[in-house]
Amino acid sequence: MKLRIFEIDNDFESMKNWVTDERTHAMWCANLIKYPLSEEHMAETMTAADRFGDVPYVAISDDGRVEGFFCYSYNNETKEGMLKFVVVDPEVRGKEVAQKMLRLAVKQAFENPEAERVQLNVFPENHRAMRCYEKAGFVVRKLTPDAFAYKDETWGRCNMVFNKE
Repeated sequence: MKLRIFEIDNDFESMKNWVTDERTHAMWCANLIKYPLSEEHMAETMTAADRFGDVPYVAISDDGRVEGFFCYSYNNETKEGMLKFVVVDPEVRGKEVAQKMLRLAVKQAFENPEAERVQLNVFPENHRAMRCYEKAGFVVRKLTPDAFAYKDETWGRCNMVFNKE
């Protein structure tokens, strides 16, 4: 697997159907990207994200298939990288693809000698994602209950970190 910069014209088609229902979409992006996912919505979000220093990446399998997506940014003040919008193709879920992608993202983040840790946020109600992040080496730093409302549900926000060794 390798990581490369996301190219909407080439990569969106591969990932457009990875999130298939509204609740899963909200769990993935906290509704920061409009539902249903479209190339236009994705382009709008990536343009806005660029203003905050977010860089979108895809994870490419050894045979050239797009299998994952995430955004990464770095905060010079806190010395922390931030992963956002982490998602993998449903066809490869449960096959450690996300863990491998996350480890590559962390490795790439720590190529910056100033970086002390990489963080991400996840809804603790997203049990599968929480387990994946833990297996990839992230640990819970802070849990904020009732941080996000989705229809008649309220979800917490779990901030997880991967500390540089």
